[in-house]
Amino acid sequence: MEREVATLFAPQILERNPDIVGVMFIMKIDPSKISTSITPFAMIDEHSALPQEQEILFTMHTVFRVNEIKQTPDNSRLWEVNLTITDESDPQLAGLTDHIKKEISGRGWRRMGKLMLKVGHFDQAEELYNELLENASDDRDRAFIYHMLGMMKNDQGEYQQAVNLYKKTLEIYRKTLPEGDASLAPTYNNIGQVYNNMGEYSKALEYYEKDLEIAKKALPPTHPSLANSYNNIGLVYYNMGEYSKALEYYEKSLKIKEKALPPTHPGLAASYNNIGLVYSSMGEYSKALEYYEKDLEITKKALPPTHPDLATSYNDIGLVYSSMGKYSKALGYFQKSNSIREQALSEKHPNLAITYSNIGDVRRLMGDYEKALAFHQKALNIQENVKCNPLECATTYMNVGETYREMKDYTTALTYYQKGLKIREEKL
Repeated sequence: MEREVATLFAPQILERNPDIVGVMFIMKIDPSKISTSITPFAMIDEHSALPQEQEILFTMHTVFRVNEIKQTPDNSRLWEVNLTITDESDPQLAGLTDHIKKEISGRGWRRMGKLMLKVGHFDQAEELYNELLENASDDRDRAFIYHMLGMMKNDQGEYQQAVNLYKKTLEIYRKTLPEGDASLAPTYNNIGQVYNNMGEYSKALEYYEKDLEIAKKALPPTHPSLANSYNNIGLVYYNMGEYSKALEYYEKSLKIKEKALPPTHPGLAASYNNIGLVYSSMGEYSKALEYYEKDLEITKKALPPTHPDLATSYNDIGLVYSSMGKYSKALGYFQKSNSIREQALSEKHPNLAITYSNIGDVRRLMGDYEKALAFHQKALNIQENVKCNPLECATTYMNVGETYREMKDYTTALTYYQKGLKIREEKL
């Protein structure tokens, strides 16, 4: 389709609905870089009912690399996405594709469910796995399905349900397997992850260390699963405020991933993000930004534009800029994060509360107290009614208290400070 045709249609549609934005894809196709063994597209204007639209039909396996995303100069609600077609011989694409194929292992519906979880289609994945559970023929199938449903519930922030599902998996496995069997490691790891998300760090370490003990015996020293085990223990130590230990485990994890994974794999992005988080907490902001930018570069290439991990990347960069006193920049990144999370997550997801709280705090720092309180209240509406990390709720209470203090409403400020302090005394 010619650009002029696209720019004719898009404004008409935008005028009908003020709540949407338009996206125009501009595709660069160099025939000399396309393998002769494939036919990725065909002009179909001669066969179309409306030949003036000059339509092009692409095959389902056609892959484009995203080069740039920008607003059009004439319409702030119309965006351009510049794409370049890739060849199947592209070494980065081939490496990443092969690795993801291995990660999304299995056959038929099992593989489809894993793919749905990978791209964040949780509702469809839950529907599929519940259907598979009803028709499961034996305990081993049920254990697998409980495990996958547990992963999904963890991603949705429904942590107690996730623990219950994982423990059903363990219960089945323990009937037939010895305690140190390699098949138990993924479930130990995932239970540890949920307890970490719930702020129960001693329980998280207990399960993570069981996972690591099995992984070190069962896997080669450069296996990606071993990297994940080190990474997760690092995360618990980070949450406990033991930054040097956290950095030690994160760097062990990164060292393995840099050898085992292709350069655009999301697992590498996660390691860069975690190391950035440690440096940020230690006050080394330039180092933190260095690692966060590496994370963001990979995440934008490897994941869909509304994936929750991309929201996390934007949120963390916003936190660094806030700590550096660059509040306008921080707000911009928090708003990008919030936009994605509101699209990708349920309205009661704990991570959405984190973004609301961060926006509220930076609004306070900018002196915009009414907006600060509005966003903090949105955060508390989630945190007070959903099982989430209590320390995050405590942070929101403290931020609300600080906002009221700056507004010279000392009585209300004291009430919120006391709420936050009570939680911290119980959990730390």
